[in-house]
Amino acid sequence: MIIFPAIDLKDGQCVRLKLGDMEQATVFNNDPGDQARRFQDQGFEWLHVVDLNGAFVGKSENTAAVDSILKNTTNPVQLGGGIRDLKGIEHWLEKGITRVILGTIAVRDPQLVREACKQFPGRVAVGIDAKGGKVAVEGWAETSELTTVDLAKQFEDAGVAAIIYTDIDRDGILKGLNIPSTLELANATSIPVIASGGLASIDDVKRLLEPDCTILEGAITGRALYDGRLDPSEALGLIAAAKAAGEKAC
Repeated sequence: MIIFPAIDLKDGQCVRLKLGDMEQATVFNNDPGDQARRFQDQGFEWLHVVDLNGAFVGKSENTAAVDSILKNTTNPVQLGGGIRDLKGIEHWLEKGITRVILGTIAVRDPQLVREACKQFPGRVAVGIDAKGGKVAVEGWAETSELTTVDLAKQFEDAGVAAIIYTDIDRDGILKGLNIPSTLELANATSIPVIASGGLASIDDVKRLLEPDCTILEGAITGRALYDGRLDPSEALGLIAAAKAAGEKAC
């Protein structure tokens, strides 16, 4: 189980939104590189970064902020938001991003996702953001008619490294992860699934460590970390203990 601390970028700052609303942004750090370094020092092994401006306009907008993150951490970084063509994918992978997350383009042009997976094996993830059970696109501003499972099944044999599943109705409001919907998706595909949206406390981490959630690759957390509701050492300690117990049992 991997906990991915989130750095959401808006106008060069680290922010958290409520329900995906750009007008409800709380700034937590003016220095994304500093935030990346803090997360690494706390013991996290990955970073989840989203260019919020880029997600809305369809091209990378927070390039300087992402560059700063890459300079200040040795952790692998997954990046989404505004990456919509092969050139953009290649650009970020060459810059040092470990894997890119394709969201809107996965709905608009599934073949591009397949081509990207062939060109960059193991380095392409798909972001499936759902509102009311339907996939949202364009920075969550529009809702499609696709269900999450329908979209995931389109990439079953494409070589997608992971699916990041976000429940928009819970994102940024600390209501807890939508475990039933996340598990429904994870059980419908062989692609590893990462849960996102609503992780609120150590209770969510404990829930993720229960047997039915072992199918998940991990979960993303943002606001709960920034406002102190989730203690990094406690969360990572629980995960390490669960891993050690599992290895001992084997």
